[in-house]
Amino acid sequence: MEIERLRQALAAGLVIPAHPLALDANGRFDERHQRALTRYYAAAGAGGLAIGVHTTQFAIRDPQVGLFEPVLSLAREEMDQADRAGLTPLIRIGGICGATPQALREATLLADLGYHAGLLSLAALADAADDQLIDHCRHVAETLPLVGFYLQSSVGGRPLSYRFWRRFVEIPHVVAIKMAPFNRYQTLDVVRALADSGRHDIALYTGNDDNIVGDLVSPYRFQGSSSTTQMRIVGGLLGHWAVWTSRAVELLADCHCAVEAGHAPIALLRTANEVTDANAAFFDAANGFAGCIAGINEVLRRQGLLVSSRCLDPHETLSRGQAEEIDRVTAAYPHLNDDEFVAAHRDGWLRE
Repeated sequence: MEIERLRQALAAGLVIPAHPLALDANGRFDERHQRALTRYYAAAGAGGLAIGVHTTQFAIRDPQVGLFEPVLSLAREEMDQADRAGLTPLIRIGGICGATPQALREATLLADLGYHAGLLSLAALADAADDQLIDHCRHVAETLPLVGFYLQSSVGGRPLSYRFWRRFVEIPHVVAIKMAPFNRYQTLDVVRALADSGRHDIALYTGNDDNIVGDLVSPYRFQGSSSTTQMRIVGGLLGHWAVWTSRAVELLADCHCAVEAGHAPIALLRTANEVTDANAAFFDAANGFAGCIAGINEVLRRQGLLVSSRCLDPHETLSRGQAEEIDRVTAAYPHLNDDEFVAAHRDGWLRE
């Protein structure tokens, strides 16, 4: 996909789930259920997928695990199939990690596999100054268009200043930014940096799973010396949207309608709080997000889309009381889940 078409697709505002990793009860890669997940997201109406990201588990890159390329390749096969059956191609985003040599290898692999952009984590450069970070980003962008990534510190991210983001958005092949610091001040730094740059071809996506609806309906306005700039977050690239995805597609449409109308209905604001409450259970906010990946996997396991909530690290499990919290929010907000949709189509997605 040429870069202008990619920019146009992202600017429209999409549901982009962060794709989990399917493991069996013994911790082995479960290809059948991995394929089923990708088919689920395509059928649910997702506009793209992010593979090899935090929700997929960064450890797939470890040599002893060896799942980075297999997972990316399998997802490509399923997205190819979905594209042949659908009207609009899925936007394909792959995670990129590590210091510059590793990041370049991963970007090259993604480009070779037909991915459209790379979600660039800077966690491995925890002590790098802004000059080094920008140099790193520019090098990777020469291989693959970039989605910037502000990852919260509780799961491995690092602080990134307004000054960094102001320089980052000058990189020509940046196409979007995923903001996931779970921090309003840091989110504003990113939006203000883009507004001050004068660029209108970089899409803003929420990764703030604790404030999804708020991000999607809130205008950001910045007064300059001679003009006013208004910005909006148009879509989501979210771990939370890896579950109950068909409802997420409906929710994003409701948010877009509210933006177009110029006001958010009270019912939508109520839903915003319900989604945040559900996310607290899924992501294990009570325990510093220790069970965030296991929580997502558990919801999918209950729907029959996974056979286990296992993570690659056997110590990464549901926290004490997290299963009961998932019970609570599932019962409290039945209108947020898509259990009926999944039950109606799951057998087809699980075909060999």
